Amino acid sequence: MGDIFSLIWPLLLMFAIFYFLLIRPQQKRQKAVRDMQTSLEKGNKVVTIGGLHGIIDALDEDKVVIKCGDGSRLTYDRQAIRDVNND
Repeated sequence: MGDIFSLIWPLLLMFAIFYFLLIRPQQKRQKAVRDMQTSLEKGNKVVTIGGLHGIIDALDEDKVVIKCGDGSRLTYDRQAIRDVNND
C-alpha cells in the first residue's frame, strides 16, 4: 500500500501545481473578459482585439456598433472587444 501511495503522490502534487499555476489563472482571466463584455454600455471607450479604438454607439445581445474617430460606424461581435477605457 505504501508503494502505490509513494508513486501516486508526486503525480497528485504535479497536477495540483499545474492547476494553481496554469488552469485557475486562465479561468479567472476568461471570467473577467466575459464579465467585461456583458457589462458593455453605450458611450464606453473600447479597444477591439484588432486594435481599433472607438466609442460604443449601439449594442444588442451579440453585436456592438463602434463609432471611430472619423465618424464611421463599424459593427463587431461582442467577443471582439478586448478592453474598456472609461477615462
